Amino acid sequence: MNRRQLVKGMLATGVVTLAATGCAEAGATKTGKLSIGQVSKSIAFFPMFVATEKGYFDDEGVAFEEPAVLGTGSKVAAALKSGSIELGGGVMTDVLKLSETGDALSLVADMVDTYYIDIITGTRFEGAATDASLDERIASLKGKKIGITGPGSGTEALVVYLFKRGGMDAKKDAELVNLGSEATAALGALKGGQVDALSFAQPLAQQAEGTGTGTTYISPCRGDVPGLQRVSHGVMFTTQSVMKKKSKEIAAFQRALVRARTDIQGDDSAGIKKLLAAYRSGMPDTALEALLPLLKEEIRATNGFPRSSFDAAVAFHKASGLITKEPAYEQLVPANLRET
Repeated sequence: MNRRQLVKGMLATGVVTLAATGCAEAGATKTGKLSIGQVSKSIAFFPMFVATEKGYFDDEGVAFEEPAVLGTGSKVAAALKSGSIELGGGVMTDVLKLSETGDALSLVADMVDTYYIDIITGTRFEGAATDASLDERIASLKGKKIGITGPGSGTEALVVYLFKRGGMDAKKDAELVNLGSEATAALGALKGGQVDALSFAQPLAQQAEGTGTGTTYISPCRGDVPGLQRVSHGVMFTTQSVMKKKSKEIAAFQRALVRARTDIQGDDSAGIKKLLAAYRSGMPDTALEALLPLLKEEIRATNGFPRSSFDAAVAFHKASGLITKEPAYEQLVPANLRET
């Protein structure tokens, strides 16, 4: 039973002891609330789940309702811009594209420091083998139906980038199918043959392989795509106005995240595996085992943005034609998150 469940049980039975209230008083003073929306339940946002389950947000003094899962990065960006959320969880694609329109944004945490989206092929896929060259595998995607979460997403961005590398136009030389971010629907479309391949964030590739539904065909995180193994990708971000208005809440949020990241990097693999199983219920044990070492590689111990990773993200989006302007590192990354 985690701390949150324990307190709920005590409140339900009316048994709130002095020891329990004393424990709450010993923590950080409540600073306030945040409203949060995120693109999906990918592994990028697993540290938030860990911090919630272990009571770290409560300890640090910040509260929020369960984050709304909005399905696409463009919806996260629109919600942040309209003020319906104060903190957005998405990918650098959302941040860079929104920043290019003149919106004053601020990054809050580098959640996953790799391009953690994979190309996953179905069992009936016909093309080059998984150990063929990258260019041969890209060529095999020509004319195929490829499932993505939606237009303007990081999942679309990877397909656009790969096709451009292969001298093709993804929007002309393939059929991009918008599936939303729900893993079950995406896997169902792959299994049923509605799409030949998927471009989706982890842990979908691990789920597909664990259930025999598909194969990881191209994976930036394992080094398949040059320049994308160390790149700022999954991120939390906000507007500069919210950063000023809710500075204490955001600082508390960041502290709680660091505690969760420390746990993920720690030795309690069994405990992290149990939390991961709760975060993405229904994943086969083989998928959970495959994810554990990836978490340690991809989720760093700090919220900071290495300059090289930020620059790699900008270079990727410019090469893809997704942005034309190059925002300055100092423009988007607060001083306390800058890492050389």
